[in-house]
Amino acid sequence: MKVSSITLKVINAPLKQPFKTHLETVNDREVIIVEAQDKDGRIGYGEAVPFSSPWYTEETIKTCFHMLEDFLIPLTLASKPRHPGELQSLWSGIRRNAMAKSALEQAIVDLYAKQEEIYLGRLFGGERSEVAAGVVIASHDVGEAMRQIEGFSQSGYQRYKIKIDPRHDIEFLSQIRGAYPDIPLMADANSAYTLDDIPHLQQLDDYKLMMIEQPLGHDDIVEHSRLQKQLQTPICLDESINSYHDANSALSLGSCGVINIKMAKVGGWTEAVKIHDLCAENGVPVWCGGMIEFGISRAHNIALATLKGFTIPGDISSSSRYWEEDIIEPEVVVEGGMIQVPERAGIGFSINEKRLRDLTTYSEIYR
Repeated sequence: MKVSSITLKVINAPLKQPFKTHLETVNDREVIIVEAQDKDGRIGYGEAVPFSSPWYTEETIKTCFHMLEDFLIPLTLASKPRHPGELQSLWSGIRRNAMAKSALEQAIVDLYAKQEEIYLGRLFGGERSEVAAGVVIASHDVGEAMRQIEGFSQSGYQRYKIKIDPRHDIEFLSQIRGAYPDIPLMADANSAYTLDDIPHLQQLDDYKLMMIEQPLGHDDIVEHSRLQKQLQTPICLDESINSYHDANSALSLGSCGVINIKMAKVGGWTEAVKIHDLCAENGVPVWCGGMIEFGISRAHNIALATLKGFTIPGDISSSSRYWEEDIIEPEVVVEGGMIQVPERAGIGFSINEKRLRDLTTYSEIYR
């Protein structure tokens, strides 16, 4: 494997509708596209998906670009790794900055898969020919949330996730369960609760949720262990899981019954697969989380979800969920609740070059 150049492109596009949580409302999405090219002109693609401000993680678009431009790319080009498996060790002297690392590793792994002429998911043992799709309902208005559920149900989504906090959770869940008593439903709290809310959270057991995602602190594992013992509903950890070490600690303490693996947040393919394997060994189901991403990140998530441990539908929705037009071809489509896995080498999708150019606000190439 030889990488001859790496290009960074900052792109920005408005969402079709605002994405609302108790932490932030996202109207526009900015990401960094990473292109790793070899001497024969093949290009591998990655996508860095921090937000423009540090409301979800400490990384932002600006800090991510800085880490890629000033540290990760120069180190990678100078070291000339022979295989993507060397990258984690190569970058070990750079602490954290998982989203920057993930995007660059995605691009290099995609390039390697194209050089080997193999679909990316198969490179890591993925077996599925289709993956189950789930969708996030992000609205502060329960009527709008139910309208979204009705609309998405036409595509047969196999899991619906609503955003909750202590101010409206009972109202939301009561009305949604009243209208849709049997849909696969989970709730994402984004750290809106504390241990003082245990009696309140116990009421949520009545709504037959698949799981409650990250009810307590974004960096907590210990208190979730105490909470899980008080709930019938499984806890799913998301923000707390930033590495294999975090996942191993959570399983050791009994802090959750489910883990959400976000490739972007744990540092890329290598770490995501390690967490998947750990959970499979311990009989803990996992699902693939999303980051309001464009098609390149979505393509990587589809490939990751082909691994056998991903038994719960992930946050992998159609391109049209967020975008009037995506940057990949063909766009991701959900039919009957499923997404067909491509068979072409690498991420399996082509790039819509015109759309990518139209959305690009800044570009830089490194050799």
